[in-house]
Amino acid sequence: MSTDVLDSLRYPVGKFQKSTADPAQRAASIATLRILPSSVREAISGLSDAQLATPYRDGGWTVRQTVHHIADSHLNAYSRFRHALTQEWPTIYAYDEAKWAGLVDAHTAPAELSLGMIDGIHARWALLLESLSDADFVRGYIHPENGRQTLEQVLALYAWHSRHHAAHITQLRKRNGW
Repeated sequence: MSTDVLDSLRYPVGKFQKSTADPAQRAASIATLRILPSSVREAISGLSDAQLATPYRDGGWTVRQTVHHIADSHLNAYSRFRHALTQEWPTIYAYDEAKWAGLVDAHTAPAELSLGMIDGIHARWALLLESLSDADFVRGYIHPENGRQTLEQVLALYAWHSRHHAAHITQLRKRNGW
């Protein structure tokens, strides 16, 4: 398989590109986070257990693992935002997402459990984000592996992350004719 095909399977919306955001871009990112729960629900709607157990690419996570990963990742991100808004440049905990995705609940728990989490996290996260000032978005945290990250940068990353994983599922459905 060519590198282009492998990259399109791994990064269906392209790789994340860092950039500075203006208020309109931040609003678009917040809108992406706000609609992610419905995007994921729509993406997995009607899938069987066997389809939920299908990896989105060779060596990739299953659809079920991807849904659970979104909940895990976005729960951590929401918590990190709250720490950054209430502390001066806190050092946050990193986690090994592959090991989390390898835990038994990520393989076997109903996707609905994580969909409920995603609903609540994203409703609160969007509400919080919409209340922030420009000055709040220059606050941030220190990631042990990635260094200093502003909330503006992290917001753009998680908007991309939302589109990225929803596309993994929708592209798999298209390829398999589901």
